[in-house]
Amino acid sequence: MKLLENKRIRLRAPEAEDLDALYRWENDASCWSTGNTFSPYSRYTLRRYIAESGNDLYERRQLRLMVELRESSVAVGSIELYDFDPHHRRAETGLLLDSAYRRQGIATEALTLMTDYAFSLLNLHQLYARIPLSNTPCLRLFERCGFERTGVLKEWLATSDGYEDVATVNRINRG
Repeated sequence: MKLLENKRIRLRAPEAEDLDALYRWENDASCWSTGNTFSPYSRYTLRRYIAESGNDLYERRQLRLMVELRESSVAVGSIELYDFDPHHRRAETGLLLDSAYRRQGIATEALTLMTDYAFSLLNLHQLYARIPLSNTPCLRLFERCGFERTGVLKEWLATSDGYEDVATVNRINRG
């Protein structure tokens, strides 16, 4: 079995064929509150991103991979490493799974594959994530994958209802 795949999914670089899925996911305003996006992306911008991303973690300090079902070759989400710090050998990670494919174990498999890749091939010491406390399914996902809650960032995210606290989780490479 290859490093970035298992029996059901593979993690792969974005392709031109992913444009429609990325356009739909990136323009889903319900996801904007957890990131730094506040306006829609154009197809042109996303097309350029796919063409120019290069996926060189050391150059861009980020890496986005598509989560693809092996049997059908359908992209069902994306997973990223970003805020990569080569000196301290750590990166933040996050993932997005299309709502039609949630609660099927795919996110757990994708995060496990990315963690294995980050620790074994990239030799990272630590992965971390920041997750809104209201996102219980995501917190459970990261904990299932061996991440530990390490703190709370008070009033970290501005929402339409005020500010929301965010949990920090991390996983140390002990291998």
